[in-house]
Amino acid sequence: MAHALGVLQGGSAGPPAVGFEVVYVASDGSEVRRSLADVWAVRFEDVAPVRAFASYRGQRNLPGLWWSATAGGHIGYESWLERDHVMLLDFDPAVAGISSQPFWLFWSSQAGKPVSHAPDYFARRGDGSAIVVDCRPAERRRARDWVKFEATRAACDQVGWEFRLLGAPDAVRVRNVRWLAGYRHPRHRMEPVASHLLAAFAEPAALMDGALVVGEPVTVLPVLFHLLWSHELTVDVSVPLHADALVSPGDPR
Repeated sequence: MAHALGVLQGGSAGPPAVGFEVVYVASDGSEVRRSLADVWAVRFEDVAPVRAFASYRGQRNLPGLWWSATAGGHIGYESWLERDHVMLLDFDPAVAGISSQPFWLFWSSQAGKPVSHAPDYFARRGDGSAIVVDCRPAERRRARDWVKFEATRAACDQVGWEFRLLGAPDAVRVRNVRWLAGYRHPRHRMEPVASHLLAAFAEPAALMDGALVVGEPVTVLPVLFHLLWSHELTVDVSVPLHADALVSPGDPR
């Protein structure tokens, strides 16, 4: 990641990438096709999807749109697995930008046949480093899928991006983050309640104890959950969220 950051901060040209080409949608809506070596600095976190999200009667997967607090707009997903992972990216305080279906990656197989793949997500961290994400349940990864995933990993390695192949996330973490996500919109950061909560949790305290210090739960809790989503306050989301969960000062993005 340090190499990628150095490149993004204006060093020499990006590392060579032989054999891969990338197609993405430019800001004017035109389709651009370039070698991977020439696109390492493109802001893929801001591009439009390279393909539409299909929706039809009888469809087995469930596509939709996730409103991202990070991006300030909607990001598409093609399954509940993708929805959970884009939600977790949105919750990650290190992530500063997210896009779905950011580009097509093209290459030739050993037999000389053309192969293509569109990763599910591209995420940019605040430090300039990047993550390319594919979501696929472990039991549904077929041999031909592995070929594409490994090629995508190799391409990412060539330009200093992290590649993640993700299956089902931790169920407890997903439930907790999904609850907090219900309060992710900035409208839930109400003053002076937010400031009073930050003061109440200046030292770690039980969730409900700190909330009651500030006021009625019906008024205070939505603001508290927003502060936990935005990491102005923090709580352990790896265990079930409950009234006695320890809330501490956070490290907002």
